[in-house]
Amino acid sequence: MSAAKPTIAWDLTALLNAADGRAAQPERHMWLVRLMEWLRHVPTRREAAAGTEGAAARPERSTPMPVLRLRHLLRVLDQSPEHKAQVQAMFHAFWREIDAVALLADFGFSHRMALRSELWQRLRAEVLPGSPATRDLAALFPLLFRGSDADWIERLDEELLDRIAQLVVPRGAMPQEMATPLPAASAAPAEARPGIQPTVWRQTLLDAISILVSAVQAAGFSPPLRQRMSPALLASEPFRQLPLATEQVRSAVLAGEREVSLQATVYLRALLDTCRRATDSIVDHLEEYGVSVDIVFEIDQLHERCQRVEQLLGCLLSEQPAADVRHLLGTLVQVAGRRRGLRNLMARHYSQLARQVAERSAETGDHYITRTRQQYAGMLRRAAGGGLVIAGTTYVKFGVMALGLSAFWGGFWAGANYALSFVLIMLLHWTVATKQPAMTAPAMAAKLAEVRSAASTRGQADDVAAVEGFVDQVAHLIRSQVAGIVGNLAVCGPVVLAVQYLCQVAFGRPLVGPQEADYVLHSLTLLGPTPLYAAFTGVLLFASSLIAGWTENWFVFHRLDGAIAWNPRIVARLGPARAQRWANWWRHNISGLAANVSLGMMLGVVPVVAAFFGLPIEVRHVTLSTGQLAAAVGAHGASLLQTAPFWWCVAGIVLTGMLNLTVSFWLAFKVAMRSRGIRVRERKHIYAAIRRRLVTQPLSFLVPPKS
Repeated sequence: MSAAKPTIAWDLTALLNAADGRAAQPERHMWLVRLMEWLRHVPTRREAAAGTEGAAARPERSTPMPVLRLRHLLRVLDQSPEHKAQVQAMFHAFWREIDAVALLADFGFSHRMALRSELWQRLRAEVLPGSPATRDLAALFPLLFRGSDADWIERLDEELLDRIAQLVVPRGAMPQEMATPLPAASAAPAEARPGIQPTVWRQTLLDAISILVSAVQAAGFSPPLRQRMSPALLASEPFRQLPLATEQVRSAVLAGEREVSLQATVYLRALLDTCRRATDSIVDHLEEYGVSVDIVFEIDQLHERCQRVEQLLGCLLSEQPAADVRHLLGTLVQVAGRRRGLRNLMARHYSQLARQVAERSAETGDHYITRTRQQYAGMLRRAAGGGLVIAGTTYVKFGVMALGLSAFWGGFWAGANYALSFVLIMLLHWTVATKQPAMTAPAMAAKLAEVRSAASTRGQADDVAAVEGFVDQVAHLIRSQVAGIVGNLAVCGPVVLAVQYLCQVAFGRPLVGPQEADYVLHSLTLLGPTPLYAAFTGVLLFASSLIAGWTENWFVFHRLDGAIAWNPRIVARLGPARAQRWANWWRHNISGLAANVSLGMMLGVVPVVAAFFGLPIEVRHVTLSTGQLAAAVGAHGASLLQTAPFWWCVAGIVLTGMLNLTVSFWLAFKVAMRSRGIRVRERKHIYAAIRRRLVTQPLSFLVPPKS
């Protein structure tokens, strides 16, 4: 609460006087909310000077304030039997009317197995205020606890927990081991006191376990998960056996047969572990079936429900239930903290979604990485072919500009020009250098997985070897970029110059005139916003790899290759053999087509859309910029080489190439790191190894080894 709210929220005497077990349910719940706020509140100097606050105002070193205030509250109640009876009546009435099963079985889980419903639920919770007028403990819990409360809850010792249980929970609602005799002032036969009867606490836990197990079984039987699980792990039908195993635990617990209960619990836990491993196998079938955000969300929900069942079983059968109850309460409080806002939810799923994109992009990008001198020479040849196509793209762009179209259609046809050129380069098995890092950085995720695996073991030698292997992969990639850029520029620039010269000889004027050349010199210079535009183009390069990964996953998820190969109407139109060829072609080229078309259209259309919103953003692509500068040289002649504007443009192109590559590579590298769960310590090892290789073997990043 804010400081402007009534003092009763912080005054213990006022709180105790306001305790009334006969009050209406919303008033009792509001009293509990104010009690929790009093526990968290750091006393002011005026409150510290008051006698009733003095003990809690002198904090012991390293003891949280809520723990100190709890002890102070219990001491005050022990000294005031009348207040203690009132507070106990409040809690007894609370437990008599509240639905505790909702907290244990439903809190923290979405009612529907979809990420969209959880997003909507959290948005609604952020906008709409919570109400204490409810008998649903899951709805009341966020009003009582904050995420930070988990820290001090874990600091509660068993003696303090027992005293709290004697005060708060009716004797029938506690495990027998925690139901120690109450002080004489409040002692009464269990049958004579209102509240929960001796077996109700067990029934509450067992009801929650049954609900959770039913949800786990429903998720396991849902087609999106069932079809993607490993058949070997489903052979024993673990999901089908869950209800029977749960009923065996319930019968044994209620019958008081401890040995039978323990055996049934072991069997239920084994089934839950098999169910978890079966859902984990879904990631192994990513290549065959694809994945969606809802599937990732549903897997997380299933895992969390299994963990909740484990915790409830611990509270039910543990020999030290106080510690298990404390851990369960701390977990629920942490869940309450995580469910506030959207950031935590998206952060939890970002890793899985990053892996989804990384795996899909990796398949297309791995062939861009060169590891031997023979592959390096092949990359130079493919890049030279790409430079030849980009030379033609340069002249088509000047032609589109000369048409004087409106802003949108000029950007659209420029994007179509880029897209067609990139697709042609892909179909001819050539390459464009700046597309490489966005597609190949996710391909390094496999090496990062080795680093992650080695770091989780105790063998330091394995960790070093894995990191060095990853650095080798980085060196291979950088060499590939060097070959791609050199091949592109070595052909694109001379070809554009040659066309300009031939047109001058044949027609008496170059294809690109001095006016367009002056515009090129003005726009490409390093003295302008070229670095910003080049970095923005790197973002678009990275975005094209995300689109490629998403598109291929969508293609596989909806089994479109199988539809093309076996759909009766398609087979009747194409024939069986041709349908199979089409299916295979689309399956292997859908990612590349999506990357090239999306990149080309973004290069043309995004600047136009940005200009519509008043953002003066343009694109700077190193190969296209080189072709434009070569056209300017052809328009003004060799004398342009002796002018400062030309060399400022050369400097701008050098920086454009660096930013195109580094920005797109860095963003894709971050996705690959997140997809494999690389921690900060492991990242430091990787960065240190790369720096060490740069110092000791700098040429390894430019020239491939002889062997």
